[in-house]
Order: sequence, then structure tokens, then C-alpha cells
Amino acid sequence: MIRLLLLSILFAVPLTTSAADRPNILFAFADDWGRQAGAYGDPVVKTPNFDRIAREGVLFQHAYISSPSCTPSRGAVLTGRYHWELKGAANLWSVFPDEFTTYPEILTDNGYFTGVSGKGWGPGRTATKGRPVAGKRFGNFQQFLKARPDNAPFCYWLGTSDPHRPFKAGSGKAAGMDLSKIDVPACFPDSETVRSDIADYYVEVQRFDALVGSALSSLEEAGELDNTIIVMSSDHGMPFPRCKSNLYDTGAQVPLAIRFGSKIKTAGRSVQDFVSLIDLAPTFLQVAGIDVPATMSGRSLWPILESNKSGIIEVDRGSVIFGKERHVPSQEKPDMGGYPGRAIRSHEFLLIRNYRPDRWPNGTPDYRNAAIAGTWLGDTDNGPTKTYMVDNRDKDETHRRLYDLSFAKRPAIELYDLKSDPDQLNNVADKPQYADAIARLSRQLDAKLKASGDPRADGKGDFFDTFPYLGGGPKFPGFGRK
Repeated sequence: MIRLLLLSILFAVPLTTSAADRPNILFAFADDWGRQAGAYGDPVVKTPNFDRIAREGVLFQHAYISSPSCTPSRGAVLTGRYHWELKGAANLWSVFPDEFTTYPEILTDNGYFTGVSGKGWGPGRTATKGRPVAGKRFGNFQQFLKARPDNAPFCYWLGTSDPHRPFKAGSGKAAGMDLSKIDVPACFPDSETVRSDIADYYVEVQRFDALVGSALSSLEEAGELDNTIIVMSSDHGMPFPRCKSNLYDTGAQVPLAIRFGSKIKTAGRSVQDFVSLIDLAPTFLQVAGIDVPATMSGRSLWPILESNKSGIIEVDRGSVIFGKERHVPSQEKPDMGGYPGRAIRSHEFLLIRNYRPDRWPNGTPDYRNAAIAGTWLGDTDNGPTKTYMVDNRDKDETHRRLYDLSFAKRPAIELYDLKSDPDQLNNVADKPQYADAIARLSRQLDAKLKASGDPRADGKGDFFDTFPYLGGGPKFPGFGRK
């Protein structure tokens, strides 16, 4: 608590001298976008606007979410707190409690004009019906700018449903993408079906990038581009097996680029510090000259943004923690629980702690026995790659291994040596030479979980499964048809 109070005092130092000078905030947030972008070296997908923000600002190489699931990830961003601090809102399709305040609400109370379009917080509902946790809803950014009061600083959440499934089959190939050049993640089998599915995903990534480009043009026309801190990121990784709703980099690591005009003195920098998206809320409040609540676990990124260095800026950002509670209740009935886990990622290792290894990590493969009727491997969105991996799991040894990595049960502890295994496919937790690394990382993880009040740190995390689930889940193809 003392540390949090000190941070609150530090972050209260304003970057502006008067209300009229307060910067605007544009937060562009995708739905299920992994690190597929030109700025990260992807050879096929075209993201000129993300690349521009990175080129004219700062590109983060190690940005992570709090949870690789839409609702808890978004709640964590809004509150500047880890999802496990948000009670029932730690789960997908949940209720956002009234007791937690969001950064747009704080900005509104301090004279900012706030708004949102597209997907904001959710899916789920707020305890108080209609509570604008991300701001007042507008049809688009241009409508918002027209409604803005004269000289009022603004904060806007530019949301989207892209690139969430379903995709239009064959759209990537039809758009002229060369499937042979697609960089297929190592956790997928390399097939025409998978490559085409990734290309279709790229189409929606590019559509989101174009949406951001339109917003940038509107800012330029309004003369507000350089007085606006612009952040572009995503709520978690791509909606494919072993990605979304998983604690590997393919699920938990996200793109992040930030532009802030001349206030970023050295543009085009690439940062290796580990950051969490819960750091955005205190960053926004600090640049607006507003005190950061001591309850926020996030830490302002301003020292990184104002630096003129690349690489490692703050030496104490050598790791990041994240986790998962219930995504979809897709265990075997009557179990309505999720697949809880916590993780710590450093430059050398990824350590994952699975609290319920007896459960299926991505839902039961037996849809006939699922807690929600007909739910098929419910923590993985339905799509061609998922279907291909299931249908071809016994084709050969490679297909079987990749299927098991995505859908089979997992041990209580997973450890990945990133120097020899950057794709995180070979769990070395049972090898004696890694015992010291596991012990060291476990101590670091436990300390951070306890400091943030995680119920899992005290063995009380099962209460997350008791909160109501308001949604559905991926149904077995053809389920319910006569």
C-alpha cells in the first residue's frame, strides 16, 4: 500500500500547465488481434496506420494483457487493475460491479468529453444498467468530434469487432494475399486450410487498421493530431487454437504502439521493457494532470514515452504477470468452472501455473457432456483451423502433437525456455536443471499476486466460478439440428 501511495503522488505530477493545454486521448482497441502487423515484421498483413503510429511514436515489443479473454481484459484496461481484482468481472460474460471506477469516468469528472464506439467493455452487463464505463456511446469518431464542446479535451475509445470470428471464408485469397508467404505460427499444422484461415483473419486486421487511419485523418483535419496521445492495441491474441484464452504469447502478448506528437522527443523507438495494458489507465490520467488512484495496480508508461532510449528503459520492468479465470463454462457437466491459471513472463522464461489441471484447458472435446449443452471445446472459437486440427489429429505424429498442445489436459506447472524454444511448445518443468528457475519465478509470481490481492494467492480463488455466466459458447457444428 505504501508503494501504491508513493506511485499515486508521483503520477500526480501534471504534464500540462492549464486546463486548455490538456491533451486528448484516442485509444484504438481491436478485438482478438495478435501481433500480426507490418511493424512487427509480418510479411503479408498490411497495417500502414499501426506502422505509422509506431514510426512516429514508440513500439512496444513486450506488451501483455491481464487476461486473454475479452471481458476481463477490457475491465482491467478500464480500471488499471488486474482482472483478479475485479471480483465477478474477472470472467467472460460477467457483471461489472459498481464499486470499480474506470479511467473514462475519472476523466469525465475532471472536465473531459468522453465517448466510445464499437466494442467497449464486455461482453456482459454493468450492475447499474446503462452505466457508461467507457464513455457515452457514439456512432463513430467523426460524430463524436462534431458533438465535442468547444475547447474541451476529449478521451475516445475507438472499438471494433475486428478481427473477431467469424471470418468470410476465402476473403484473404480473394483480396490477393499470397498464402505461400504467410508465417504460420508453430502451434498450427501447416496446411492450405490453415493458411487460408489466417489470410481471412488478416482481412479483418486490415479493416481495423483502416478504421484507425480514418480517425487519424479526422484528427489531422481538426488540427488535433499532435495534441492527442494515440494508443493502438488489442484485448488479446488471435481467435485460434492455443491463442485466445491461453497464457502463451500467442494469447497473452499483444501489439502496442503509442504516438504523442512532439512530447515523444525521440520517435521510432523500439522498447523491450515488459508492460501490461493495465499501465494505460495511469498513463492517461498522468498526461491529463489528474491524480492516479492508489487502488490502480498499473504503472504509468510516461517515463518510457519521454525517454530518448530504445531497448530496455526501466530496469525493473524485467517481467510481467497475467492470468485467466473462467472464459466459457465448457467443462463436463455439472462443472460450471473455468480453467484458472497465472503466469509470469521474463526475457528468459514463461512460467504458467494451472490451478485445475484436472479440467480441460480449452473445454471438453465431448460436446454431448458439456456443462452448456452442445458446447464443443468451448474456450476455442469455432473456425476452419480448429476443425482441421480436430479432424486430422490422427493423420500423423505432428498433427497429433499439435492437437494435444491445444486441446489435451496440461500439468500443474509449465515452463518454457525461450532461448531454445521461443514458440513455447516444449514444457521443461519436469527437467531437474530448471528447478532453480521454477523456484525463483514462483517466488516472484507469488509476491506480485499477493501484493495485488489475488484470491488465488491465498487459496480462495474458487469463488470466481460462483459468479453467474451470462453468455453462450461455441456449439458443436450441427448441434440441435433435426
